[in-house]
Amino acid sequence: MSNTILAQDKSNKNTSTKNKMTQLINEQFSFAAQQYKVLSKNVAGDVMPKTFNTKTNKVETSDTKWWCSGFYPGTLLYIYEYTKDSEIRAEAGKRLAILEKEKHYTGNHDLGFMMYCSFGNAYRLFGRPEDKATIDTSAASLATRYRPSIKAIQSWNSSKIYNCPVIIDNMMNLELLSWVTDNGGDAKYKEIAITHANTTIKNHFRPDFSSYHVIDYDLNTGKVLKKITAQGAADSSAWSRGQSWALYGYTMMYRFTKDKKYLDQAKNIAKFILNHPNLPEDKIPYWDFNAPNMPNALRDASAGAVVASALLELGQYANKKEKKLYLTSAEKMIQSLASDKYRAKLGENGGFLLMHSVGSIPHKSEIDVPLTYADYYFLEALLRYKKWYL
Repeated sequence: MSNTILAQDKSNKNTSTKNKMTQLINEQFSFAAQQYKVLSKNVAGDVMPKTFNTKTNKVETSDTKWWCSGFYPGTLLYIYEYTKDSEIRAEAGKRLAILEKEKHYTGNHDLGFMMYCSFGNAYRLFGRPEDKATIDTSAASLATRYRPSIKAIQSWNSSKIYNCPVIIDNMMNLELLSWVTDNGGDAKYKEIAITHANTTIKNHFRPDFSSYHVIDYDLNTGKVLKKITAQGAADSSAWSRGQSWALYGYTMMYRFTKDKKYLDQAKNIAKFILNHPNLPEDKIPYWDFNAPNMPNALRDASAGAVVASALLELGQYANKKEKKLYLTSAEKMIQSLASDKYRAKLGENGGFLLMHSVGSIPHKSEIDVPLTYADYYFLEALLRYKKWYL
């Protein structure tokens, strides 16, 4: 077969994939606008949606201090960005108004999730000075949790269980700090983010680039006391969402610093995930890569959504061969999540988009249910695909 015919075949295949993904993205955002109007009617005005209880057939909610409180307004903003639906924008505005006070919250490390996924997107879309002021104050609040003795941000407060715990999820909150420094804020915020990322590389990862969930430090000496899990199958296991946070976090840190060690770290984490023998054919991970009862273990759609979004960004920094792998893997994840197996029907699932996420099996909490962050990162992946690959 001639090179001309091969090139034509490749071009036709690329066009077909682009057409298919364009249609998929259009359909998902059209559905999301309708479905989130259902969700908004199921949630009182002073709280945020959390999950849907299939036994009681009711949406469960949280106050604005819950670590997921920024995902609902953030998801609404992603829907508005694509659809320009004024009703969706108005709902986002109402939810931002009740969340704004949490810019002063210092009770844990989750200010990035809470305030950057929400107000960060609002400022990106609308450029309002008051939203930037909220983001700046949030970074100052988050920075109070930095502990020089351990060279990291303390995730949770000390307790009978932990001395000074740092969890892999904390990588996600470094985006808030880095962005504020890069947009006129104090240089110390990004310095904290870089120091935290370096400490995490040193202490959180195994030789195969899988991550422990929790590292508990001695706050006085900075010594690692134990490497354990809170939400995974075992201390030594690779909890799937933890791996997704790690992949996303180091890809994002490369964006802000262009430090090659973060890019290499992200690529090695991607290799661990994508080459893992326990990654299912549809590429939506089991809740833990070492979960018992495979292949009947529960999947975690939220982990799949975060990985898909992260891979699409990682592809922007990769060579041609790597980019193709990341892109085709993300495509498969997106197509799986958009299928009837994972995506709800209109009016069902309490108004959430995706089914089959797992919060914490060890805590018997949010098991095989919709979760706000699964929806958020799913739509983020769709927007990234449209922006970078169509």
